Amino acid sequence: MRGRHRATDLRSNGFVALAAGMVLPLVVIGAVYSGYRVMSTSGCSGTVRLSVAASPEIAPAIKDAATRWLKTEPRVNNECVAVDVAPVASAEVAAAIAGEHGVNIPSLGQADGKTHVPQVWIPDSSMWLQRMRATREDLVPQATPSLARSPIVLAVPEPTAKSLGWLENKLTWKQVLQQIVGDTRITPGIVDPNRDSVGVSTLVAMASVRDQFGPEGDSLTVGAVKSLMTGKSEQPSGLIARFPRDADPRTLSTAVTLAPLSEQALHAYNAGGPAVPLIAVYPDPAPIALDFPYAAMPRLSPNRAAAAEQFRSVLTGSEFRNLLAAHHLRANDGSVGVGMTLGPSAASGGGVTPVPDPAVINKALQMWVEITQPSRMLAVIDTSSAMKASVPSAGGLTKGQVAVQAAQGGLDLFPDSWAVGLWSFSVGHRELVPIGPLTAQRDQLRGAIGGLKPDTKGGSGLYDTIFAAYQTVQQGWDPGRGNSVVVITGGRNNSPGGISLDSLVGSLQQAEKPDQPVQIIIIGVGSEMNQAEMQKVVDATGGAVFIASDPSKIGEIFMRALALDDGR
Repeated sequence: MRGRHRATDLRSNGFVALAAGMVLPLVVIGAVYSGYRVMSTSGCSGTVRLSVAASPEIAPAIKDAATRWLKTEPRVNNECVAVDVAPVASAEVAAAIAGEHGVNIPSLGQADGKTHVPQVWIPDSSMWLQRMRATREDLVPQATPSLARSPIVLAVPEPTAKSLGWLENKLTWKQVLQQIVGDTRITPGIVDPNRDSVGVSTLVAMASVRDQFGPEGDSLTVGAVKSLMTGKSEQPSGLIARFPRDADPRTLSTAVTLAPLSEQALHAYNAGGPAVPLIAVYPDPAPIALDFPYAAMPRLSPNRAAAAEQFRSVLTGSEFRNLLAAHHLRANDGSVGVGMTLGPSAASGGGVTPVPDPAVINKALQMWVEITQPSRMLAVIDTSSAMKASVPSAGGLTKGQVAVQAAQGGLDLFPDSWAVGLWSFSVGHRELVPIGPLTAQRDQLRGAIGGLKPDTKGGSGLYDTIFAAYQTVQQGWDPGRGNSVVVITGGRNNSPGGISLDSLVGSLQQAEKPDQPVQIIIIGVGSEMNQAEMQKVVDATGGAVFIASDPSKIGEIFMRALALDDGR
């Protein structure tokens, strides 16, 4: 948590001063967890204190439930129960837990140094627990029942929703992505998915349907992610502040006009009476809803664990459902309490949303990195005589034609923030376009790729070319980017006067600088490339080998290849 807090005077709660050994821990806890504090007070032999860090959306309902529960004077082995409820962003608690155990949650960043690990954690989504389990299984408990539910919606200002015809329609993800990519009325935004469950859920939904769109799946998804990236905010409050404050066309043209939000956040925004209310669009299939799991942390003392279980048991039923409804949240089964009204297109009821396994979550976050992380890349394309051979699975296309299509498709996927250069090679290599910003030379690269033709008599100086390309990227190494060599080849090295495989591997090992990593990514077209030999090459520097046995998947291979961790 942020800010400085003072410990509550125990006398004000009807307690006599305790022994010095008991007072100090209470003062320390009070300084760390202010938030909301409630406790039972009469005739106890001691105090069992629970610090509860709850996602800000649900923290007020948890505090209300704690207040009601402690009026019944619950005890554990004749010790009174005290509960400190603090609203804390889930990312901050996750980072604090990881930091306490000396582990790293990929892309999350370091703890802020002010948030402390609670006894009970209620994040906004079980996806946080899955990300942590993927790092180390014992960081969080296995049994984490969900307390509430808030579906993920696409929030659209009412005037924009009217102009798009989205007021009452459920839309498929394909329709949504097409509009994001091609409609100037939409200015999208998102909170950084690495630190926000709504962003992660949106990416998981987009990734789950990408393969259903056919050949345009990659370009649609990448285009939408690139658009979302331009409107990225670090915090939900920053994103919400960018919605339009009036319906003037000029305001609408510069404000965010589409962003994934939780249903709770949208209702809370509209409850404030904005001049331009937000319309909730429910895309099909639905993203994973926020589910607010109750995680009593591992290694609690027996009395504290018992108190945590007692508290969990009161966070159910119709009374708690009504507390949730007062803060725009559904119960964990999707039903709503008194006073909460759903929109006409919102699904009512329904079971608890399944939470994907860590691999699915990591794949979605990896997609974000693939598309948004600035990179510096030298593409090297084989034009030796081997590229004249046809690829049976490519409908009669030659390896050279498949390579050109792959390179053109990859170029269309790369964001403007990238720097890209192009070489071709047969026996020797030739620089066609030097490494430079895509904003300045995308058309030049496209023209150079389109002009590539196989050399009817040329052999393949593959090994010499790989080493020369590696040296070139290394000489201009950029600390702010991923640095890589991407080789598209259809055959083997067959240059009699060139270096051998062992010489290439040894030269790469000698040239490598651990503090300046350069990855070598090799994409083989067809089945003639010796994967084992190429694996020795990439093992020397880091990277990967991919075989494009199905040319229709080469765009996906590009994205997987360029998402590799560069070791920085």
